[in-house]
Amino acid sequence: MIPRISILAGAVALGLAAITNVAAQEPQFFRIGTGGTAGTYYPIGGLIANAISNPPGSRPCEEGGSCGVPGLIATALAANGSVANVNAIAGGQLESGFSQSDVATWAQTGTGIWEDREAVDNLRAIANLYPETIHLVASAESGIESVADLAGKRVSLDEPGSGTLVDARIILEAYGLAEEDVEAAFLKPDQAAERMRDGAMDAFFFVGGFPAGAIVELASQHDVVLVPIDGDEAGAITEEYTFFAENIVPGGTYEGVDGEVTTLSVGAQWVTSADQPEDLIYEITKALWNDNTRAQFDAGHQKGKEITMETALDGVGIPLHPGAERFYREEGMIKE
Repeated sequence: MIPRISILAGAVALGLAAITNVAAQEPQFFRIGTGGTAGTYYPIGGLIANAISNPPGSRPCEEGGSCGVPGLIATALAANGSVANVNAIAGGQLESGFSQSDVATWAQTGTGIWEDREAVDNLRAIANLYPETIHLVASAESGIESVADLAGKRVSLDEPGSGTLVDARIILEAYGLAEEDVEAAFLKPDQAAERMRDGAMDAFFFVGGFPAGAIVELASQHDVVLVPIDGDEAGAITEEYTFFAENIVPGGTYEGVDGEVTTLSVGAQWVTSADQPEDLIYEITKALWNDNTRAQFDAGHQKGKEITMETALDGVGIPLHPGAERFYREEGMIKE
């Protein structure tokens, strides 16, 4: 018979060992720069941060706990969007962030809007996430039915540092308009929507997955029009900028917008720095695509259903991070 005191001593020893192991596991913090709280980046960032986190002391995945990276504490931070996130990654203020595919490509190659500044050579991709729809929302009473109708109107192009501002300028130019041809404002979509409700804004641009919270709320309180971005002008945009694609917003996505609307989209991508450790990004990528994360995406946001491993490499115009590349090679998604 084993003495009772020996059993107790063993239990104490095991408990102390467990405490020591938890204490020895230093937490590692990993920030994800997103966008404004009224957009799509922020809630999607929250889902991903939750999925890849597994703080020290958490139950392991196989015991019903988190299936994230052991010791990792990821957080989604509200930010100004694509351009600001890329700049913060380049400056070391963020470990990662979301960016439109066009902005990421321009930044890493030093082309387009990055032509006159230093390229972010070490920008690397973790995954393509989902299509970001270019919304041009107009007040029904403004009479705006096409991009050309924006001339002389009060239009928000989104805030400085956002990818939306970049795309809005491209679209205006394609339709023969300069920024000076509209009464331009530079506001977050929720601020622009608030002004529209007050009668002080005619239209605003927003790039993000539908349904966008700010637009859903606005459409429930105010008659709006979703202006199409189509025709020869849109064709010229997709021909010149290959990261744009035609996109359809189904009827009924927003209250009062009953018919489908043709517009454009760009890919939402999760990017990081080549300076991040290969093993860390490998484990993060692995956690991003496990079954537990899949369930969180499906239940957490309408756009989450469109985040799939099958489309993880679509439209990626910058190098993959070595850790992410290793994962996709193991999955047979990269053959050469």
